[in-house]
Amino acid sequence: MKALVFDPFSGASGDMILGALIDLGADTAFIQKEIKKVTNVSFSTGFAFKNGVCSVKATVEDVCENNERTYFEIVNLIQNSDLTPEIKENTLSVFEIIANAESRIHHKTLDHLHFHETGQNDAIADVVGVCAGLCDLARRKETAYDLILCKGINVGGGFVRCAHGELPVPAPATLEILRAGRLPFYSRGEIELLTPTGAALLSHFSKPAAIVCGVELLTGYGAGFADTKLPNVLRVSLVETENENASFAVSDSSGLPLLSKEQIEILETNVDDVTGEVIGHLIDELMDMGARDVSVSPIFMKKGRPAHLIRVIAKPADSEKLARKMITETGSLGVRVIPSKHRLSVFREIKEIQVEFAGKTFPVPIKIARLPEGEIVHISAEYENCKQIAKETGISLQKVIQKTESEAQNKFCGGK
Repeated sequence: MKALVFDPFSGASGDMILGALIDLGADTAFIQKEIKKVTNVSFSTGFAFKNGVCSVKATVEDVCENNERTYFEIVNLIQNSDLTPEIKENTLSVFEIIANAESRIHHKTLDHLHFHETGQNDAIADVVGVCAGLCDLARRKETAYDLILCKGINVGGGFVRCAHGELPVPAPATLEILRAGRLPFYSRGEIELLTPTGAALLSHFSKPAAIVCGVELLTGYGAGFADTKLPNVLRVSLVETENENASFAVSDSSGLPLLSKEQIEILETNVDDVTGEVIGHLIDELMDMGARDVSVSPIFMKKGRPAHLIRVIAKPADSEKLARKMITETGSLGVRVIPSKHRLSVFREIKEIQVEFAGKTFPVPIKIARLPEGEIVHISAEYENCKQIAKETGISLQKVIQKTESEAQNKFCGGK
């Protein structure tokens, strides 16, 4: 699994996010093409050094002045454009987040909302550009990602001057966006570091992250406008977990780590004329094809006929092929799909230890399950490896598993 991880230790704005995505590998020409479909601005990129950190500065300059709009004027502008459908949908969603925040703060209905700074051409270009940049990264093999995460956001401090006068940092609309998006934040500095546009983009695209464990593949930096004690840059990383069973820890608004949430679908079918050998073979086949779990339960069907309920937990993208396999192997007339479900689980990883049996050392993979905060809750030895050791040495399988897991417990848990 791969994730884009935003690290806003010096805040975020639309142009900072855009610069970071370009530095990570997003195509500038594609971004500029999409921006031109909506608004007439001057768009350029260059390098900037912030406290020695080389970053991409994305500059959007408005050729017109005082082009603030109402919310529905922005919606009409975007809807009537030739933007790529995915980019159009995301752009509309980001402005909806801003509109809902402004509506709540000013106690105005959406049709009476006037966007000042966030409604001008340069702000619209920033939002479209970020949506285009993320779209471009997702379609490239070297930068494709599965989800987007955001660490705690530094909002800055002090006061900021805007169309409504001088306001405390974070500005009320920015704070409302953070609240609605449940993004954790803190205050460090003397100027505004997080803009409403930056907050809305992070709120729409990302989930809050407490711990990110994995291998960093790429890193990009987007430059901000200010010169501060900390480098005024936004860092974004493409991170890959060490193995397919590892996960990213996500936090709630208080920063408390949550269990991993994985989108799944549940596939079910009833069979009453299939032998145990066929069912056993089907379980192996489904697991090899990517099923997250397979279970079989005895049931009674109409007229008291004994039967089996086959239940498969699958990623939504795998449901079709797994259902087809269930039908072809069992002769079932159909498979029920229970969609839009998720499961909460601990974080899993695989380590390898060396264990001695009958004077010979064997490598054995160990499955380790951890809570988000790192506590180990379960350790198990890989069955197939233990089975092979038992066959080679003549030692009972039960003793092989017990010794292997005991040594793993000592190694990874200190014997606890």
